Amino acid sequence: MFNLKDIFSVTLILFSVIDILGSVPIVIDLRKKQGKIDSGRATIISGVLMIVFLFLGQSVLKLFGLDLGSFAVAGAIVMFIISMEMILGVVLFKSDGESKAGSIVPLAFPLIAGAGALTTILSIRAVYSSPNILAGIIINLAFVYLVLKSTTWLERKLGESGFSILRRVFGIVLLAIAVKIFKEHVGLIG
Repeated sequence: MFNLKDIFSVTLILFSVIDILGSVPIVIDLRKKQGKIDSGRATIISGVLMIVFLFLGQSVLKLFGLDLGSFAVAGAIVMFIISMEMILGVVLFKSDGESKAGSIVPLAFPLIAGAGALTTILSIRAVYSSPNILAGIIINLAFVYLVLKSTTWLERKLGESGFSILRRVFGIVLLAIAVKIFKEHVGLIG
């Protein structure tokens, strides 16, 4: 059933794909635009998305007539737009005022439970058992929650100029990830 080595492997794979530490500048920027980020809500929604995809991912995509490539490309396009905001300093995602959508889009999806994480979850099912993948998801969600809760502290430590530099650097990294996902999956559409 549970295998610690497999749980550790799944946790590391998902940690590198989710890359919540790399998303800190994005989270800080979203918090500035939205006023606040509901860390608990974003973590829970991300967790639900990942767990649903673990068990029902292929079926959900087929239900809507979607393939994995189309799903990945759609997530890559959203990530591309977010990265352009970060690099150019423009606002494309506008706040809905009091709406809690900022905890869902683009934070819970596609940043935390994005196309990369969801397609990875579907892919590793061929290698690891569902209980071990589930454990890896839960461990990553705990880490995501801790990072989301500490963004104010991180922002104070970075300062305005440090944040501005990090925002642009991670914007370029996010852009590269979006292009990579797009490039890997655009041929799979159809």
